[in-house]
Amino acid sequence: MTAHRGLTLASSVIGAVLVALDGTVLAVAQPALRRDLHASLTQVQWTSTAYLIAVASLLVFAGRLGDRYGHRRVFALGMVGFGAASAGIGVAPGIGWVIGLRVLQGVFGALLQPATLGMLRAAYPPERLAMPIALRTSAIGIAAAAGPLVGGALVTPFGWRSVFFLNVVPALVMGVLAAVVREPERAAPATRPSLDLPGASLLAAALVCLVYGLTAVADSGRPTVPTVALLGAVALGCLFVRHERRAGSPLLPADVLGRPAIGSALGLLVAVSATMLGTLFVSSYVLQDVLSLDPLHTALLALPAPVAMVLGAPVTAVLMRRYGPRRTAGTATLLLALGVLVLSRLGQGFPEVWAGAGFLLVGAGFGTVMVTATAVVVQEVPVASAGVAGGLQQTALNIGPTVGVATAGTLMTFTEVTSGPTLAVLACGCLLGVPLALRLPAQRKPRQAELATVSGRSG
Repeated sequence: MTAHRGLTLASSVIGAVLVALDGTVLAVAQPALRRDLHASLTQVQWTSTAYLIAVASLLVFAGRLGDRYGHRRVFALGMVGFGAASAGIGVAPGIGWVIGLRVLQGVFGALLQPATLGMLRAAYPPERLAMPIALRTSAIGIAAAAGPLVGGALVTPFGWRSVFFLNVVPALVMGVLAAVVREPERAAPATRPSLDLPGASLLAAALVCLVYGLTAVADSGRPTVPTVALLGAVALGCLFVRHERRAGSPLLPADVLGRPAIGSALGLLVAVSATMLGTLFVSSYVLQDVLSLDPLHTALLALPAPVAMVLGAPVTAVLMRRYGPRRTAGTATLLLALGVLVLSRLGQGFPEVWAGAGFLLVGAGFGTVMVTATAVVVQEVPVASAGVAGGLQQTALNIGPTVGVATAGTLMTFTEVTSGPTLAVLACGCLLGVPLALRLPAQRKPRQAELATVSGRSG
């Protein structure tokens, strides 16, 4: 591995880990934040919702910025800004400042996330992308597992502000390194991609309405405001599609949307991430509020899920080379659905060992699909559109969990908080991803350069 590729992989992994860790440690810190700032429950919820809306609405546009100005440059800006916003939250005097700075942090988070995949696409040839993406996924799994422990270890002695200071040094160091290290010279593209500001604005507005509508359903259960927001998302989405069809240089170029495998992979990511987060939401509620387990016991029961993600991601890269994305993702989707069905027995005298087995299947299935579908999205696009592809992948992984939690929360209100029917519905939703998995490439096709090399050697 060259020094350039090593730094690129390290930047991609650390950037993804910081974002993943930030969300998990905040969940632990929110009760202390609420007490210290005398905030209401709604205000505390907005410290998460405002960040999510900012990120989800800007990911695709941020990816386009990377395609135009360079992923390393955009990554550096995102990391430095993310670290600075984290430091600002750490000294914020009131809840209003925290919410406002979380929006700013979300803007910079949106800049860095697609760049973590765009940099990998630019540094590695398509046939060697699976393992770097797998390592990145393993690191995210580690962050998800370690987040509650790290948050608890920091909040108890040092207070909630410490979880934000945690981001500052690594973000600033990696941002500066990415800015000052020169990458190998590449041939300049004939034309830089257009930013398509009207299209970006319409897409951002549609995603803001969609995410807000879904989170409002999950948080309040009141139908009026979420319904208006979701109808607004549909209307703005239609305007966005109409604009893209007429735009000379659209935000979503034909070399991305014109490939069926990419659309299938993105749809699959939405389906499995909705299933995964919806399942964790329901399971955590049942384990703690129905079975009266403490948070530590709950975390230990669910630990097989992130462990399976961490250990399974590198194995997925090997499976993809041997069996192809289609069979790998299709089998993993079935495993995820099976794990959810196993967990649907929670609260019915279910042995803990079987609960652990259910979480193991859920983590293994989700991690495998995440690596496979992400690799397909990144491999299928040319380097010039890698940022947009990365933005779409990250958008899918933001929308899916929001859909899953909203669906689970709504179903639980009609099933008297029993896990069985809700998780059975989530498992059926997961199975809708199987036809999408079957539309992925059956096997990686040899590149023309590889074929020419083989022909030359044989001649």
